[in-house]
Amino acid sequence: MQRLFDIIFSGLALILLLPLMLPLIIILRITGEGEVFFLQSRVGLGGQLFHLYKFATMLKNSPNMGTGTVTLHKDPRILPMGGLLRRTKINELPQLINIFKGNMSIIGPRPQTQRCFDAFPVSSQKEILKVRPGLSGVGSIVFRNEEEMMHVNNDPDEFYDNEVMPYKGSLEKWYVANQNIRIYFSLIGLTVWVILVSKPDAIWTILKDLPRPPQSLEKWM
Repeated sequence: MQRLFDIIFSGLALILLLPLMLPLIIILRITGEGEVFFLQSRVGLGGQLFHLYKFATMLKNSPNMGTGTVTLHKDPRILPMGGLLRRTKINELPQLINIFKGNMSIIGPRPQTQRCFDAFPVSSQKEILKVRPGLSGVGSIVFRNEEEMMHVNNDPDEFYDNEVMPYKGSLEKWYVANQNIRIYFSLIGLTVWVILVSKPDAIWTILKDLPRPPQSLEKWM
């Protein structure tokens, strides 16, 4: 049933958003480095790798610069148009193609690069591989301010591996164990909410048994 909704929603969204996406394609083509799309290998269902589509927001060689695949708030690798596209999540719209093709779902664990996926606890990895990754999901909503969180930390890689990913892994495990159509639509609504108000706290009101954040992350939630 979820796959049927994914096809319907992603197909309609691609048609309705075309008037927004076409001007963006032109603007990106004539600004920055002239790149329109950014394709990156991500871990998908069953551990299969696939190419995730995004509008280009960072320098082409950014995975080999600075913090690699971990992005910080106000990262110097972000292009002039990139900051706006990332804040509004418009850079994620090309993933509607991934959803329509079947690489992703509208809701699911956020697809990770191999380096970031490997930072999940092994128990979380095994569960995450059971479902299609999502355009949005529990982890994406709770960690709405992840880039800012990483930016203020003295050792972003250590903080990411030892604080962020264990908790994010527990959130994604919760989703896999509890997924159903009600949660699917609830998370779509919550995604819209956090984009509009930038605060993820409503998620614990709606999903009451969701794992609570550890003390080290509470101030960001």
